[in-house]
Amino acid sequence: MNYLILPPIAFLIVLGVVIFQARMMKKFAAQGKPSEGKNKAYACGEAGCEHHIQPDYRQFFPFAFFFTIMHVVVLVVATVPVDFVSNVIAGIYVLSAIVGLLILFRR
Repeated sequence: MNYLILPPIAFLIVLGVVIFQARMMKKFAAQGKPSEGKNKAYACGEAGCEHHIQPDYRQFFPFAFFFTIMHVVVLVVATVPVDFVSNVIAGIYVLSAIVGLLILFRR
């Protein structure tokens, strides 16, 4: 019974279950003739409009980048082992992240 938890065997079992489910769900999929509005945009009960707004993400990017850098720095520093060399390397990592953030938010 321990053979069932081996990764290749477990993968094949899960793959078989997924293929079986996909074939069973094909019976429930919408079948029919293509209609005129089938490929039109539709969201939240409203038909799609002809004009599209393209938002500018240039103002959003620095904040997303800041968020990512800070979370990676916290994760790395929190998992550093407690010895002098690791603490020095973590300190250098934090200083380089601070320099990167200063460059990011320079005016």
